[in-house]
Amino acid sequence: MISEEKKPYSFEWKDLGDITVGRPNLGQYTRVSIYRLLQFTLRSTLIKEFGEERADQLFSESGKLAGIEFCKNILNIELGINDFIADLHQKLIDYSIGILNIEKADTENMGFTLTVSEDLECSGLPVYGETVCDFDEGFIAGIFQMYTGKEFVAKEIDCWSTGDRTCRFTVNPIN
Repeated sequence: MISEEKKPYSFEWKDLGDITVGRPNLGQYTRVSIYRLLQFTLRSTLIKEFGEERADQLFSESGKLAGIEFCKNILNIELGINDFIADLHQKLIDYSIGILNIEKADTENMGFTLTVSEDLECSGLPVYGETVCDFDEGFIAGIFQMYTGKEFVAKEIDCWSTGDRTCRFTVNPIN
């Protein structure tokens, strides 16, 4: 079998492979605790190696790449903004990522305040007194970037680990 040549620093959706072939008995699902085991041990290793600020940046950057690929491969970017948000809401549920709600929307300027409840990253964590959803910030920014073709920044302002029971983000284009 000849494998495709792959650059070691690139990622595309196809790199996820064919899960139905690779996991015929166990299928495509795993527990959130196992996802978090991967995420938190990776984050811990990155903090040890590069420091907390750089680890947070790396998680955000990887989240952005994931958001771009998720949007390209799962969402319909041909939809108007309201239908796109509805599609995003449903796909986040379908993929068990979280429950999206829009609190404020300025569709003319593409600025949003949104919440994601029951998210993969932090729902149920102890209160640490700081936000921890760096990957989600990048993921959300990447989705909006892919949809609009413009750079976005998403900033978490409330988090389960700050004592809130949902994660709240501001999402705005970078001018």
